[in-house]
Amino acid sequence: MLTTELDEVATTLRSARLRRQPIAAPTTTWPALDADSAFAVQRINVDHAVDNGDRIVGYKLGNIAKVMQNAFGLDQPDYGFLLASTFAYEGATLPRERYIEPFVELEPAFVLRRGLRGPNITVADVIIAIDYALPAIEIIDSRVENWAIDLPDTLADNGSTGAVLLGGTPRRITDLSLRDMRGTLHFNGREVISGNTRNILGNPLAAVAWLCNRLADYGVEFEPGQVILPGSCLQAVPMNQAGHWAGEFEGFGAIEFDVSTETS
Repeated sequence: MLTTELDEVATTLRSARLRRQPIAAPTTTWPALDADSAFAVQRINVDHAVDNGDRIVGYKLGNIAKVMQNAFGLDQPDYGFLLASTFAYEGATLPRERYIEPFVELEPAFVLRRGLRGPNITVADVIIAIDYALPAIEIIDSRVENWAIDLPDTLADNGSTGAVLLGGTPRRITDLSLRDMRGTLHFNGREVISGNTRNILGNPLAAVAWLCNRLADYGVEFEPGQVILPGSCLQAVPMNQAGHWAGEFEGFGAIEFDVSTETS
């Protein structure tokens, strides 16, 4: 795709995010958009955000669990940059109107003490590089109308990022059973869905290695202190009503937040 076309896609998605108004899938308007050109669009908007005072604080992997791929009609993962402006505090109240069509996910988050640079990163490399893990909530949100996405659409949309909340129970990964840890989401005190970290590519450490090696194709490397999200352990749940959300991993910790609406 021409540079001018990439800029057009980036501007359209950026405007949709700011106005909170969905657009038609970019692949319908720009049929030549593929995964590589979509990642170029992603970088244009990330660079724009950084130039305007934002900060890259990590990376995310999405749609890694089969239940997520089935839910959104994809057959492979997506990925994106984590920007500081998208992080919210645990216990915060998030206005529903801030998003277009949001969903709630539960996943572990990893904070790095060492950098990682692919290709050929192994799970052993990941284990050595991680400082600690935290329970995390990711709110995904698409600028594409009705989530009618193909892989290039969500990649151009920075992996459908919405918000990230980190819990307050940091743990060493040697104290956790990351390949077999049950996670649950509760809304207003009622369990709405459960999953297991084994859904994250067998275990989430493998997902981090996969992400690092994939992004190496674009010259991206992980830096010390950055946050890495390996993907949700369960199917994402729509975030449409005002109320209280709680996510919990057995033997790890919990994280909670609230949602408000204009009528609540």
